[in-house]
Amino acid sequence: MRLALLAALLLAAPLTAATPRPWTAVATPVTTGSYLIGNPKARVKLVEYVSYTCSHCAHFATDSSAALKAMVRSGSLSVEVRNQIHDRVDLAAATLARCAGPAAFPKLHDALFAQQTDWLQRAMYWDQANAARLALYPELAKLRALADGAGLTGIARAAGVGDNAIDACFAKDNFAARAMTVSNATKVRGTPAFEINGRLVENVDWAKLQPMLVAAGAK
Repeated sequence: MRLALLAALLLAAPLTAATPRPWTAVATPVTTGSYLIGNPKARVKLVEYVSYTCSHCAHFATDSSAALKAMVRSGSLSVEVRNQIHDRVDLAAATLARCAGPAAFPKLHDALFAQQTDWLQRAMYWDQANAARLALYPELAKLRALADGAGLTGIARAAGVGDNAIDACFAKDNFAARAMTVSNATKVRGTPAFEINGRLVENVDWAKLQPMLVAAGAK
């Protein structure tokens, strides 16, 4: 009788669904030297070629944010971020994002675009005011000074990157060199540009890219 009652209770109890992985917060280093955000086994693989100083890239990030994150969250789409370096402050931003590590990269990547207008303006003024002094610095020290002056290190801290990690970003050439390697391997004519499952797509905004992703199987 007890066994029958227990079986009845188990059958009546609702099944608890497995908690889905928070794919928008999952970043994985890939062989290209970039970070891939989302499910590495996603059906649709989007590559974004972006520059952190590119205003069109920031506009794309704003326009696509909610819908693109929903696709990533579903596990049907992954986004690989490949940096196209345009100038020194762009390299400083990419270096910080790269050395943030997988846990902090998605949040810092979003924050750099969300606050682009502010830190880019600060970088311009700081660079002009300190050009003579900056010219005397070694290259990594220039990047660190510019990152501090532009407020990039403050953005990194707010995204969860600790002071020791920030110091390590500019202590050796590893992170900056990797960012430049990814950039130099890029064959696109401008940013932002994209690949959908290996097919290059250029000169499109989010309104044009979204239906392409849906057609490829993103949900």
